[in-house]
Amino acid sequence: MSKIIDTFIAPPCYDEIEYLYQDEHLVVINKPSGLLSLSGKNPQNLDSVHYRLVQVFPGCTLVHRLDFGTSGVMVVARNKAINAILCRQFSQRTVTKVYHALLCGHLSDDCGVIDAPIAKDPALFPLMSISATQGKPARSRYRVIERFYQTREDGASVPLTRIQLTPETGRTHQLRIHCQYLGHPILGCDLYGGLLPTGTEKTPRLMLHASELHFLHPLSKAPINAHSASPF
Repeated sequence: MSKIIDTFIAPPCYDEIEYLYQDEHLVVINKPSGLLSLSGKNPQNLDSVHYRLVQVFPGCTLVHRLDFGTSGVMVVARNKAINAILCRQFSQRTVTKVYHALLCGHLSDDCGVIDAPIAKDPALFPLMSISATQGKPARSRYRVIERFYQTREDGASVPLTRIQLTPETGRTHQLRIHCQYLGHPILGCDLYGGLLPTGTEKTPRLMLHASELHFLHPLSKAPINAHSASPF
């Protein structure tokens, strides 16, 4: 098997983590774009959601991750027992996640389901790929919010579609590769074609935001409905 070499160095992130909810068991945050969820092996990639939070909440652990460029809602467990309960909710798919994104071009359908298995390929790292034979099941639902044109600094008029995405599974890069599969990559996505259409080359970030997270409190079983408005 090919050895995976990660050469990515994250630029400094000066944005703060916003706290949406906290108690003695868990913390719900709004992660800024441009911050790693977990510190990398390279010492230059030390800064991360976990690195920052463990200074405030010793012993906290990540339940799930958001990609470096993705902003939005994350839940973090304050101890291992809580982490196990929350991870079970994610694995049993009882957690509802809602994202907002800007896609390149205008989607023709107003809503739909993307059912396309996703596979890892060490030779293509960090890219994932769609593979009917090697991939694990991956399913996402989408709904168009608006279609519009954005005028860039150079005067170019770029067609964009604002959509709501609801992943039913949680594969790595799922929403990014599923949108590319639709033929409309997420604006600003460097891995899956979101910087290729004319006028998109200087997009400052990945236009993907985790806007809602719905789950049950691991002890009280009370519903927690976390929201964060899309910044774009």
